[in-house]
Amino acid sequence: MKDPMDDQLKDLPLVKAPDSIWTSIEASLDNGAPPRRASRRAWGLVLAAACSVAVAILVWQAKKTPPVSWDVVRLDGAPAVGSKALEGAGKIAEGEWLQTDGASRARINVSDIGTVEVEPNTRLRFVASKPGEQRLRLAQGEIRASVSAPPRLFFVDTPASTAVDLGCAYTMKADQDGNGVLQVTLGWVSLEWKGRESLVPAGASCRTRPKIGPGTPYFDDAAPELAQALASFDFEGGGDSAVGVILQRARVRDTLTLWHLLSRVDPAARQRVYDRMVELVPLPKTVSPERALQLDPETLKVWREELAWKW
Repeated sequence: MKDPMDDQLKDLPLVKAPDSIWTSIEASLDNGAPPRRASRRAWGLVLAAACSVAVAILVWQAKKTPPVSWDVVRLDGAPAVGSKALEGAGKIAEGEWLQTDGASRARINVSDIGTVEVEPNTRLRFVASKPGEQRLRLAQGEIRASVSAPPRLFFVDTPASTAVDLGCAYTMKADQDGNGVLQVTLGWVSLEWKGRESLVPAGASCRTRPKIGPGTPYFDDAAPELAQALASFDFEGGGDSAVGVILQRARVRDTLTLWHLLSRVDPAARQRVYDRMVELVPLPKTVSPERALQLDPETLKVWREELAWKW
């Protein structure tokens, strides 16, 4: 099919340099004098026309480059890519949406690094595929991602956070209001939103809320009272009473939750969280109590890496 840009390129005007330019150039070569002001203006017209042609050629070449696409396979029902129902196997290109109804499912092959299974009643967009970034956007529904790739290569945006793959498998859900939950089954995922980060290991989950971002991660086998108090603290303004329940119900493994909580509670409650953490797991000799309470980033990182052996 003929590209309409071809006709637009043909319509671009050819600009001939005025004869005065060549006279000015010859004079300049003879006596070293700079070209006259009028000649400079004429040169400006020539350069502007050349730039217009160059831009048009670049646009034309970009239109000729086929968009990146990934393989997509129908698993059940009648999923659709854009407005077209998927029959068997097909492609999804950058910028396109994949949508499933209540009876359909699909699987996307994410470049050569993994797969994403798309569950019923889901809207998912293929955002980008380029070196250092493979990105989807989950507007609503549920996906199951399994990725084997270097950390921070695969991203899933949701209305409340971005799931950054650290080499893992996980389930991500988002309801029609943008509220979500991440459940990790293998490896780690970092949930990020406007400088707020929650690190979620295998066996743990983390809720997300629009305008708040990720909550505090917790293990799926944590006490129900702890999980409920955490939801209150993260999203409902629960204060000291919620923190008290979390500290009371925390186990050794729940230092995952307490480590995140340390930098999220009010300064008045920080000492309580710290005391409970070192009661459950003695402070490593490599960690300074003073720097930990001051929330020194490097100190907290070292402490987290030591605690992770218990997670």
